[in-house]
Amino acid sequence: MPFTGQGNQSSLVYFLLIRSLLVLLALQMVGLSIFVFGFFPVKPALSGVSGPESYRSPTSPSNQNQSEKDLSSNQRRSLYQELSGIPPSFDRLILMVIDGLPAEFVLGKDGKPPCKTLMEAMPYTQSLLSTGMAVGYHAKAAPPTVTMPRLKAMVSGAIGGFLDVAFNFNTQALLDDNLLDQFFKIGWKMVMLGDETWLKLFPGLFLRHDGVSSFFVKDTVQVDQNVSRHLPNELIKHDWDLLILHYLGLDHVGHIGGRNSLLMAPKLKEMDDVVKMIHTSSILNQANNNGHTLLVVVSDHGMTENGNHGGSSYEETDSLALFIGLKSDVSDYLLSKDHTVFQVDIAPTLALLFGVPIPKNNVGVLISRTFWHLTDDQQLRALELNSWQLLRLLEAQLPGLSCGSSPYDGLIYEQGSRISKCNGSLEKVFCCLYMHAAFLHSSWMSKEVSRSTYREEYSAVVAAYHEFLRTASEWLSRRASDRPVNLLAFGIAAMLLSTLLLLGLIFFICKEVYVGEKQNPSDLKKTSWWHLDEAFCVGVILILVLSMGSSSMVEEEQYLWHFFSCTLNFLFMRKAIQSVQGGRAGKNFSLLKEKNRTGFQIGSIFMLLISGRVMRGWHQGGVNWTNLPDISKWLEQAGSDHVKSIQLFSGLLVIILSLASLFIVGSNTKFVLVVGFSSLMSGLLVILHLIKHQDSMFAPSSYSATLLVQTIYALVGTVTLGTSVALPWFTTSWIYNASSNSIFHISTSNPNELRHKSLLLELRSALFVIGWTYIVSWCLLQLVLQQPINSMPILLLLVQVLASMIYSFYSGLHHKQWVEVAAIYYLGIAGHFALGNSNSLATIDVAGAFIGISSHSTVLSGVLMFMITYASPMLVILSMVMYISVKDSSHLSFSLNLESGQILLRMLGFPCLVPLGLNSILLTAYTFILLLMRNHLFVWSVFSPKYLYVCASTICVYTGVFVVAATTIYTHLVLLLQKRMRISAHAANHKHF
Repeated sequence: MPFTGQGNQSSLVYFLLIRSLLVLLALQMVGLSIFVFGFFPVKPALSGVSGPESYRSPTSPSNQNQSEKDLSSNQRRSLYQELSGIPPSFDRLILMVIDGLPAEFVLGKDGKPPCKTLMEAMPYTQSLLSTGMAVGYHAKAAPPTVTMPRLKAMVSGAIGGFLDVAFNFNTQALLDDNLLDQFFKIGWKMVMLGDETWLKLFPGLFLRHDGVSSFFVKDTVQVDQNVSRHLPNELIKHDWDLLILHYLGLDHVGHIGGRNSLLMAPKLKEMDDVVKMIHTSSILNQANNNGHTLLVVVSDHGMTENGNHGGSSYEETDSLALFIGLKSDVSDYLLSKDHTVFQVDIAPTLALLFGVPIPKNNVGVLISRTFWHLTDDQQLRALELNSWQLLRLLEAQLPGLSCGSSPYDGLIYEQGSRISKCNGSLEKVFCCLYMHAAFLHSSWMSKEVSRSTYREEYSAVVAAYHEFLRTASEWLSRRASDRPVNLLAFGIAAMLLSTLLLLGLIFFICKEVYVGEKQNPSDLKKTSWWHLDEAFCVGVILILVLSMGSSSMVEEEQYLWHFFSCTLNFLFMRKAIQSVQGGRAGKNFSLLKEKNRTGFQIGSIFMLLISGRVMRGWHQGGVNWTNLPDISKWLEQAGSDHVKSIQLFSGLLVIILSLASLFIVGSNTKFVLVVGFSSLMSGLLVILHLIKHQDSMFAPSSYSATLLVQTIYALVGTVTLGTSVALPWFTTSWIYNASSNSIFHISTSNPNELRHKSLLLELRSALFVIGWTYIVSWCLLQLVLQQPINSMPILLLLVQVLASMIYSFYSGLHHKQWVEVAAIYYLGIAGHFALGNSNSLATIDVAGAFIGISSHSTVLSGVLMFMITYASPMLVILSMVMYISVKDSSHLSFSLNLESGQILLRMLGFPCLVPLGLNSILLTAYTFILLLMRNHLFVWSVFSPKYLYVCASTICVYTGVFVVAATTIYTHLVLLLQKRMRISAHAANHKHF
């Protein structure tokens, strides 16, 4: 076909459209980046570290000696003891971190003790609690409940920014004021054994250390034995002051098998033995010159029923704080019902117990019962020091705060009661509460002679201090730095502009394709008004955007997507039936042909509805009703043998269904047979892996299991890449032989029209095989990576994809193409929730991210985690390659004036632009909603995690669309090059002849 001037002008227009699309996507990424880094700032923090000034009142004039920084460690320690007025209660500290241990495993819940199994798993620890030798608390952790930010909260008392959940995988040195740096300044020697996160947070600080990776969750044995093997020797040494033991095995057990794992009780018993060893060797025997030792057993977070964490549910935030070795009788603790503190309260408590300044950015409140061994003067002094530290932090964040006025300014006493209230602005309330407590403290101190008779006044001072401390702590915990509204508005504006222009491109493509369809004589009955299914596709987005303003709807979003997908399929069935009824007036032959097409359509819709209903009941997703029964829970309760049978059955059906769908092309050529055979080998290796190694999921990955999975990765990757790269070069050698009995049969006898359609035929045939390879390879990988219980949903996802392809093939021009693409995209999102995902970070499958990895790699495990989480959306986007091949494109080739480049762009337009457009609408709308909800109570626990999922979904869509576009363009260019080479060769032979 000659390249006319009009053709060149048209090609230029389409080239500009492609370049505009790339610019729009870049603009969207710029806007998204600006908003994310503006909305999720790091918590405001004071620079520097606390020193001797922390022992002076903030309202008194500062007289800090400039030579204090030149003091030696011993001099600094003596200065702190002199200024504090509180003698250090202990000389050495053992901090034992049991990663992922819920406090209710040790302390029970709602005033009830733990269940019998858990009590028997930790007999020594329970005996310490029952005799009052240990004091335990439910230490509420702030979200996100992942290790790194929770460790920072315990040692600094500060609550980090929400994006710490991302930094958890790339820990940087902690630069803020913290306990370890304070201990180091007074000359403490420190030893660390366990999670290497400590080494990254505090590089060069430890006298000795032996770190292990916290992310290789398949290891539940060696990761703890590596800590305990050093413990006997460390307990008899006298060269350390702080010993940190971070045990990871219990968290890994949870990730693999959940709270009710068979390994949970043995792991708790192992931790109980460690507590017994430390207590009997270092705490019971204090009659030596090594000083008194305090053992503090803590956990960084809890875990959900399935063993994951990261969200804000009670199960995830319920961490432990257990103090063993207090020197006073704490039997009154047993009578108390208030055993709940905050995780940040650990930092000021340890600072005051060991005689170092409270870290500068601490927002915690000391745990009063740990100071019962002190005198009344010393206990009030501890409350005073904690109040001074919080008051300094308040003054830094509220410039208008000045507490030099009378303590009665704004103070109102209720009639007939000594209870007081502080009214006025925020600054006045804080000053009123602090000055009131300070005034009562001063009055109590002045009654030295008869102070012991003023227990009521003493209790009033304590209550006043606690009222100020809790009020200040709660405000500071919620406080974030002021967000730059102008910058956020610019980011949203950039995203909105990108979305509108992207929708404009979709409208342009729709108009172009619609004009092409109107030129097709076989579609004269095509109407321009919207049908019900088209209106519903648009209504889905509107309903979803409106619902995202509700926290409850965000938590239970899966119900919307299951409803949308099911309803849209019913609308498709209604339209298919109507098409037959409307064609009864035609010829009998046409009516019979239409009935056959409608039969295939209805059959495929039934497959979609049935598989969708099974997937809907497979996991009871969301947040509020996860305890309700579902198919997965029923199978797990039935036993692992049933799960294994379902897994093998699903794997075999995936292979059979995949091979059957490949040979629909009707080709027995060698290349297609090689592709099918290679995929069969990959599938058989997957089955072998499921048979041999799924039973050992509780044990560390063996070398043979890792090698087998790596072989599967290599083979699947080679088959996928080799097929997509090499197949276009071999297409023309077999396409004409296969076309007579293929779904791509050329129904024409006109030689000119045959030559015109040949390139399109070759392109569709090659894309079918490549698209098939993408789909099958992705499903095989998911059978390896997903939890065993999810093998059946993977099979059902494959069924849905193939059923959608069948429906699209037989629908012809019956539907507008953007509606079909949108429906397939909706199926992918519904499948995302059907695999057990939600908008909570706790449902991310961490265990699967280390399958086939012999040593920890942040990049590789991150990629695998992304693949597991977005298995369904990525599958349906990759299926767009097959969709392009099976979709009736007669309207593209009807006009002989269309260039091949224009045909290519029209084929790619909807499969690429519709997912991008839908995702852009949701991303921009939810960005705006998040800005509106920035002061909402659940902004960090519900809306922000959802936004992280939206951002990750954007990456998924971009990646999938890039693969689809690159594959189609590459295949087209290769075929076009081959066509020109054949024409040149034919012309040369003709000339020679």
